[in-house]
Amino acid sequence: MNQGIFGGETAQVSNQIAALFDLRVSELKDRWRSVYGTEPPPRSSRKLLISAIAYRMQERAFGGLKPSVRRLLERVSNEASDHRISRTPTVTRASTGTVLIRDWQGKSHHVTVLDRGVLYRKKNYRSLSQVARVITGCRWSGPLFFGLRGRSKEGTHGTR
Repeated sequence: MNQGIFGGETAQVSNQIAALFDLRVSELKDRWRSVYGTEPPPRSSRKLLISAIAYRMQERAFGGLKPSVRRLLERVSNEASDHRISRTPTVTRASTGTVLIRDWQGKSHHVTVLDRGVLYRKKNYRSLSQVARVITGCRWSGPLFFGLRGRSKEGTHGTR
């Protein structure tokens, strides 16, 4: 077996990382505290805990990022935050009486906007999201589903 430039240390770290998968979440949180010296983030997933602990173990054994890479990441991060424009997503408001039409799985669905809520199949609903759920069987942003708001580039507006 080729042990590479780090010799047996690579195999040792690999074994330690493999052992993380056998630990309970409470044990992973204890391990986080020992390697990071802080509390793990609240509601941390098992996957996040294992990944972060494994990264720190490798970082300690083989070294972290080169200073030049750290500087580059810091510069890019600063530039990105300097140019960040906080925008609220554009939402088109549908006025009372507007009929929204959405084709879904070969069927056309018509929703009429009321003063309060919407009308779909002769039944009143409080929101477009409720209607989108009735149509699809899962959670959707109603304005997104009916085309009143575009999907964001980051995918953060709407659940589908």
